[in-house]
Amino acid sequence: MTRPRVRLDLPRAPRRSLLPEYDPEAFGRLSERVARFLGTGRFIVWMTLVIILWVLWNVFAPDNLRFDQYPFIFLTLMLSLQASYAAPLILLAQNRQDDRDRVTHEQDRKQNERSIADTEYLTREIAALRMGLGEVATRDWIRSEFQDLIKEMDERRLFPAERDEGDR
Repeated sequence: MTRPRVRLDLPRAPRRSLLPEYDPEAFGRLSERVARFLGTGRFIVWMTLVIILWVLWNVFAPDNLRFDQYPFIFLTLMLSLQASYAAPLILLAQNRQDDRDRVTHEQDRKQNERSIADTEYLTREIAALRMGLGEVATRDWIRSEFQDLIKEMDERRLFPAERDEGDR
């Protein structure tokens, strides 16, 4: 008996499973909706009303219509069942929120790094421009240089004719 050759270039055929298949995203969204409802005042009010009605019915209803006698064991069982389903659903919703927060935090961190890099680049560019402007002749500097040259030329008497005309 030789084993059939497995082709690695083709995906495996899906296996049949005895377990039911479900969409994890759909289940996650459902758990978030349930957890969101369990965390509201509306849920607390409804749960309180149900418990009050349960207790009142089982205390004041005729004996043949009561379904849970005084120690209210069935009520305790129902509340335990509700809590046993609510806790994992809340944890699942919190885990999904943690995953979303982690992704958001990572994106924010990368955006901050890019902003810091951009700011540092712009700072270097502004510093280079300032240094470059230090070497550029401005209008005031050129004017002061011309005035200095005129004074120096005046002192050397390169323009004696203008001086003589001013004296007359």
